Amino acid sequence: MSNNTNQAPQQWNSRFGYIMVAAGAAIGLGNIWKFPYLAYQGGGGIFLIVYIIVIALMAHPMVEMETAIGRHSASDTVTCFERINKKWGFVGWIANICTWMINMYYVVVGGWVLKYAVQYIISGDFGEDKQAYFNNFTSSAVEPIIWTLVILVFVSIMLLFGITNIVEKLTKFIMPLLFVFLIVCGIWALFVTDNAMEGLKFYLLPDFSKFSFSVFAKAATQVLFSVGIGWGIYETLGANIPKENNLKSDAILVSICDTGAAILAGFVIIPSAFAGGVDVQSGPGLVFLVMTDIFGKLPGGRIIGCCFFLALIFAVISSLFTFFEISTRTFEDNCKMGRKKATVVTALIIGIGNIIVSLGFGVLSGVKLPWIDATGISHLGLYDWLDTFTGYILLPLGCWLVCVFVAKIWGFKNYEKELTNDGKYGKLSLYDKILTIVVVPAFMVIVILNVFGFIQ
Repeated sequence: MSNNTNQAPQQWNSRFGYIMVAAGAAIGLGNIWKFPYLAYQGGGGIFLIVYIIVIALMAHPMVEMETAIGRHSASDTVTCFERINKKWGFVGWIANICTWMINMYYVVVGGWVLKYAVQYIISGDFGEDKQAYFNNFTSSAVEPIIWTLVILVFVSIMLLFGITNIVEKLTKFIMPLLFVFLIVCGIWALFVTDNAMEGLKFYLLPDFSKFSFSVFAKAATQVLFSVGIGWGIYETLGANIPKENNLKSDAILVSICDTGAAILAGFVIIPSAFAGGVDVQSGPGLVFLVMTDIFGKLPGGRIIGCCFFLALIFAVISSLFTFFEISTRTFEDNCKMGRKKATVVTALIIGIGNIIVSLGFGVLSGVKLPWIDATGISHLGLYDWLDTFTGYILLPLGCWLVCVFVAKIWGFKNYEKELTNDGKYGKLSLYDKILTIVVVPAFMVIVILNVFGFIQ
């Protein structure tokens, strides 16, 4: 992509390429690392049903709105709002701040995944005490930072050539392979382990007695992070979409791909954990502690472990391409930097944050930040505070602001014109307007009330 900021963004080389990049942005640690243990905590099958409903009622319309805003303005996350209304550029800056914060811990965890993937390729040996191995590695002052910087540098170099060039070609290869790896892992776990079918039944068959308001809130929160709505992803990617593309069908495909990856991840992890007799509620340590222990006991465990962590690193990298592009495009277009300078500045901001967050698991583990909720004041580590602040406040805020922007500032008539290509792909229905004005904002209120302890 040229350094000339006056040029229009390059368009995607194919619709399939865009869908794969957009799906790659959505499919990441949220799907494979976080979704399975939340599904277990939420009662398995009932959580899965609620999750799919929330995808349809909240994620799908948000992807449509954000993509339409991006394509209409064909620019970065800040400028796309300013070109419609100069006073609303702050929404784009909130999205950039949110993305910087997420990248500060996301790349660190990505470095852990890369370390484990390489370890499986080399030997698959994590010692007798998996917990000690994990703790010693993550608390080290040097090694995790090295693996993190490998991810940071690789993603930045790829983006120097523009997201519609090398990145698009690479993602078209990565994403199908990710699904293949997940399917292989799931089938392997079902057929070579005892009790795996019990886990599959728990995961797929809903027990409606386990439904609660808290389960709904957790599902909605997970959708925000997993699909990637409310923080500029689809405005950024939408800037490169040709005018003749059907945004409505594209949004459906992206939502289906993201949901499919999450369901497949649960299909791998929950039956495996049932068979291994381990606690799926291990949370963030599930992948690095539980799964390595399970793979160590399975016939051919090293092979399946290698496939699993390769799938996970593919998911991490495909997400980071777009996460980095959000800030890079803003610096390039809105701040009038060249492509190379914008990429370097983005990498430096994220890299500094990565180092601080990584040290937060070791020498800076004593640093705690305050968090206020209905129960009083608690203190969270650097990673947990960033995760909570972005996922439970900035993401809902971003979605709420987009809904207000579309309904009140841009207007439904202008939005319909962009979304449907002047009526070529249908019209904006009353149902669509209700989702924008009522349903999505209501879901955001539930998420925020949940994190502050008002909904249990």
